[in-house]
Amino acid sequence: MANQTVVVDPITRIEGHLRIEAETDASGLITRASSAGTMVRGIEIILRGRDPREAWAFAQRICGVCTLVHGIASVRAVENALAYPIPPNAELIRNLMIAAQYVHDHVMHFYHLQALDWVDVVSALKADPRKTSELAQSLSNYALSSPGHFADVQNKIKGLVESGQLGIFANGYWGHPAYKLPPEANLMAVAHYLDALAWQREVVKLHTIFGGKNPHPNFVVGGVPCAISVDAESTGATAGATAVNMVGLAIVSNVIDRMLQFVDQVYVPDILAIAGFYKDWATRGEGIGNFMTYGDFPSKGINDLGGFLIPRGVIVDRDLSHIEEVDLNAEDQIKEYVAHSWYDYSGGKQEGLHPYNGETVLNYTGPQPPYEHLDVDASYSWLKSPRWRGKAVEVGPLARMLMLYASGNHESRGLVDSTLSKLDLPVQGLFSTLGRVAARTLETKFIVDQMRGWYNQLIANIKAGDLSTFNAAHWDPSTWPSTAKGVGFTEAPRGALAHWVVIKNGLIDNYQAVVPSTWNAGPRDAAGQDGPYEAALKGTQMADTQQPLEILRTVHSFDPCIACAVHLVDDEGEEMLQVKIR
Repeated sequence: MANQTVVVDPITRIEGHLRIEAETDASGLITRASSAGTMVRGIEIILRGRDPREAWAFAQRICGVCTLVHGIASVRAVENALAYPIPPNAELIRNLMIAAQYVHDHVMHFYHLQALDWVDVVSALKADPRKTSELAQSLSNYALSSPGHFADVQNKIKGLVESGQLGIFANGYWGHPAYKLPPEANLMAVAHYLDALAWQREVVKLHTIFGGKNPHPNFVVGGVPCAISVDAESTGATAGATAVNMVGLAIVSNVIDRMLQFVDQVYVPDILAIAGFYKDWATRGEGIGNFMTYGDFPSKGINDLGGFLIPRGVIVDRDLSHIEEVDLNAEDQIKEYVAHSWYDYSGGKQEGLHPYNGETVLNYTGPQPPYEHLDVDASYSWLKSPRWRGKAVEVGPLARMLMLYASGNHESRGLVDSTLSKLDLPVQGLFSTLGRVAARTLETKFIVDQMRGWYNQLIANIKAGDLSTFNAAHWDPSTWPSTAKGVGFTEAPRGALAHWVVIKNGLIDNYQAVVPSTWNAGPRDAAGQDGPYEAALKGTQMADTQQPLEILRTVHSFDPCIACAVHLVDDEGEEMLQVKIR
């Protein structure tokens, strides 16, 4: 086998626009990988000149998978710029909405976007449903674990296979030698894949209660848009009722219970069972070894960093004994580079810009499609290369669990240590592809366990007579300073997310969003430093370069999400496509 370049494009089962070009030696070992975002976003350009109070409605459309996080970052950016406090109830409701996004997103990511990297669907046809039931019942007391249930799922798979169209399971590398699960474990995982589809339809109701809809629930600068109604009549569909009445709050409580049940009885047991067969992946796909969090889930207001559930900081070179500080306003800390990106900076492609001074000047210099390969020694991505103090850093669930672990959070340490003990792995096993998968699961458990406390606090506030969810004090633009700037941040499911806004004379003068997948999927910088995806793939041994399952496993462990919406135009700016739904 000769040296070659393996291309995977798109690399995700949903939310694509990501291309990996991996250069291999004769044995199939990856010697260099290049990560290319193949779709431009441009929301920053659209927002210039707009009222900052409406920015969230546009910015939230950056993504429809992590559906609410850009709205949260946007309203927090404007509130930060205007020194605009929000009521405690609004903070609790935001915490609940962000947490619900974590749980929903992480479960859906594993079962529907990543599990099939580890689960051989076709192998499930060889399973004995009775033995699958015994396996499932040995792991938890989940109700849907009877032999009949697994037999029904197996028949569905059989029907798909015999039809010649695998439907939602199409385009997998079934039978690949890297699959290690026995047939019964494969059948159990496929059944839970289908169960998760039904589960997620119910749990998004929390967003609809507090935000009116999902995806893209509503937000408002100054708090949350949902009024609380506790009148006796508000239990019915009366003129004075709101969604956040006793009925709505009971639905939220039920959603929290359903989330907790599925995480405890299905998601966590499945990960432990599957990870036991893939412990060799605890030494593969590490990446750069630097990890960053912005912090989130405030208990004393967004400006009190010490009150965050998830702390802020940077871990450098795997050193869990020391946490570096992060200042989102310091212009010498976070910068974006474009040396290998399809953008221009007025000061040249070698300089780095803090987001307050960020520029979005598009300049595509890549090959005209269709093409075989990108020129990865030149510009090759629509993603920029963010750096913290010049270092590439990884963001996401692994960064957050490491930060919690390093900061001494007792509950998270217990989750990590007990899981590593069950798998007979050292702490170093977290710095890997398998470590990212495990960290996402443990984070889901950690977060869902916090939700009942926030809910109970909200109920206690309501019972004490505090119904405030919005602060109108700074709503009038005539009270704003002529120039203001601010940064809004959140820990999105995929990692540290921040929006920076500059406001002049009541309108947006500059707006920049640096998203988690830019941190993780960005290309090499001017110094030649790989981005986290690129570094994690280097040194990966592939069994079959024609079926690059190993590339999918590592990149999917980061949960890539590049952008969700594109407006199709030609080179003259004219619309090329309209979709009409009757």
